[in-house]
Amino acid sequence: MLAYYLHDLSPFIIQFGEGFGLRWYGFAYVMAFVCGWWLFRWLAQQGYSELKPEKVGDFISLAAFFGVMLGGRLGWTLFYWLPEKGLMDVLTHPLDFFKVWQGGMASHGGMLGLIIFTWVYARRNKISWTSIGDNLCVVAPVGLFFGRVANFINGELWGRITNVPWAVQFPAELSDDTSLAGQLREKMSDKLGITDSPDGLQYLTEAAHRTPEMTSALHEILPPRHPSQIYEALLEGVFLFTVLWFLRTRTKQPRGALTGYFFILYAIVRIIGECFRVPDSAWHAGPLSAGQTLSLFLIVLGGVFIAYARRTKQYEAHDALAGAQAG
Repeated sequence: MLAYYLHDLSPFIIQFGEGFGLRWYGFAYVMAFVCGWWLFRWLAQQGYSELKPEKVGDFISLAAFFGVMLGGRLGWTLFYWLPEKGLMDVLTHPLDFFKVWQGGMASHGGMLGLIIFTWVYARRNKISWTSIGDNLCVVAPVGLFFGRVANFINGELWGRITNVPWAVQFPAELSDDTSLAGQLREKMSDKLGITDSPDGLQYLTEAAHRTPEMTSALHEILPPRHPSQIYEALLEGVFLFTVLWFLRTRTKQPRGALTGYFFILYAIVRIIGECFRVPDSAWHAGPLSAGQTLSLFLIVLGGVFIAYARRTKQYEAHDALAGAQAG
């Protein structure tokens, strides 16, 4: 039997108390916004955006809150929380909407939130909506990369069962699978004096490497799974950013085209990634998971943006100048 990697990464960078501290998930968002601001500002300085470089910081900050955070949370509520738990659970636990530290951010919701926010921002500031949208889509994969890495560190959104050599065993799975938790209690409770209380299960879940006996028991019980978070970080982050950055800086694209390419490419890699990932929602459309189904709508939306871009044929100052010099 292969000695699969037993996930034992802490979600905390620094922990000050029980359940309180600086988390990698929050740090991932900070890094995403900082890198997004720096890359967007560089593009603006090179004439790839109608937004002035000095305005980029304010725009990214507002987009982060109203687009990514609010849109992502609303998307999770509508696409996952509501279908899974029902309307009464949402209405009776309204404060759960604000508990972002417990997870629950939908990337599809964040994208729709950014579409709406950039449209409002562009209208109020009298600049091209597709101009700022294109560059936002170019830098967005950086944020997706950091988010997926944080998912892996947290040991959440794990993949399907596999026997590939790089498979990972996730102790956090014990919280969702009562059968596995029961097997671990049976093996370890007498030795460690653990009760059947939730606190006892939490101790077992967090004790991955506290003793050789615990490590051995977890290796024996937990199924090896695809590290789908890493797959998605490479697809949605590295691959998508490389393609879009090349198109932005090495080709001449009309306004709106890059937004369309982003939606279509993201949908494709998300559909591929979902093939290796345990669906995080019970609802599905035939053989397609919730994430794959939502991605199909992004392909249609991407086609609309590309058709609009080819019809209007408006270009950024950098591309227009390059075209004039070439002519």
